[in-house]
Amino acid sequence: MGLRDLFELKGRIALVTGGARGIGKACACALAEMGANVALLDILEESLPEAVGDIEALGVRAIPCLCDVTAEAEVQAACRATVEAFGRLDILVNSAGVCRWAKGEEMTEEQWDWVVDIDLKGTFLCCREAAKLMIPQGSGAIVNIASMSGQVANVPQCQAAYNAAKAGVIQLTRSLAVEWAPHNIRVNAISPGYTATEMTMTVPEYHAGWEALIPMRRMARTDELLGALIYLASDASTYTTGHDLVVDGAYTCV
Repeated sequence: MGLRDLFELKGRIALVTGGARGIGKACACALAEMGANVALLDILEESLPEAVGDIEALGVRAIPCLCDVTAEAEVQAACRATVEAFGRLDILVNSAGVCRWAKGEEMTEEQWDWVVDIDLKGTFLCCREAAKLMIPQGSGAIVNIASMSGQVANVPQCQAAYNAAKAGVIQLTRSLAVEWAPHNIRVNAISPGYTATEMTMTVPEYHAGWEALIPMRRMARTDELLGALIYLASDASTYTTGHDLVVDGAYTCV
């Protein structure tokens, strides 16, 4: 097998949560460009058809799965739909996530639960259901989208729930990597820094302050995460598991 062949995903089946927009959609399109068929899992019903069309334009098959990742039954149904459509599941990318800013002393239980349930519980539920499909086949690659916020406390915004949830995703990744290594299932994470997405572009007044703290002096583009994704999803990383690959312009280095 040549070096380029290691990164090929032709014929593989991927499920991407949060796949209708932002980092999730960019990940889904990258997997499709490398040959994978894709199931898009998202709660944004109005955005799913366009995302499916964009992926199918790349020459692969795609299906929409309307799903709330915090609802166990809905996650199970989405995994069943993926297998019914494609016959198996080879790659899971957990990109569904939210953030809500609130001072720690003012944060409500509802605000805490909303962030932690989607970002951490949702990631766990999807990992668990994917593993039930991957363990019998003896292979699989799971890539969890964590965040540099799992390692640092961002400023000036207050987001303790998000930071705690993403730290949990990183440790969940390590724990499941150890558990599932005997089954040839690799579990890794990508921790992006500040990235230009629909969510971050709603607060342009913060960008200058963030960029001043980034050694590269700019936010990431979503496409700058995709090399890490394809590495971790493909046979190029068959001995890499339990790793958190930080893509943050050196933010966490200073």
